[in-house]
Amino acid sequence: LMSRDARREVLARLPAKLRERTVLPDLDREYSLNEIAIITRAAPARILGLKNKGHLGAGADADVTIYTPSADRKTMFTLPRFVIKSGQIIVDNGEMRRTVFGSALVTKPEYDAGQPAQWRDWFERHYSMQFSNFAMSAEELVRA
Repeated sequence: LMSRDARREVLARLPAKLRERTVLPDLDREYSLNEIAIITRAAPARILGLKNKGHLGAGADADVTIYTPSADRKTMFTLPRFVIKSGQIIVDNGEMRRTVFGSALVTKPEYDAGQPAQWRDWFERHYSMQFSNFAMSAEELVRA
């Protein structure tokens, strides 16, 4: 969660070319925690057609994160009080309590097959990890 003033401070430190390519300087409003929940949870679930995700209504999967309110939003969101998956407490005050396996959601968008070479070049110029570290086969997505 970034306040308007903090956003301006960060933007001021960015290279000029980057500042020219982003709409962030034009954003003046701040979002409430409720709006952030909608933007980051409910809206993506709705867009992806996941009827049992992104809400707390009947039939939902009961995947919930509970935060301890704090003026220090970075700390608040870094260390949730509880993470609940399928109705079971997975994280309790920063400690893992159990592992719950779920389904892997996979999308296979169409793309230009010639692009991965360009992506690889760009990625390896800008990141310390290799592009090939992120490739996954269908078998790797399935839990044995």
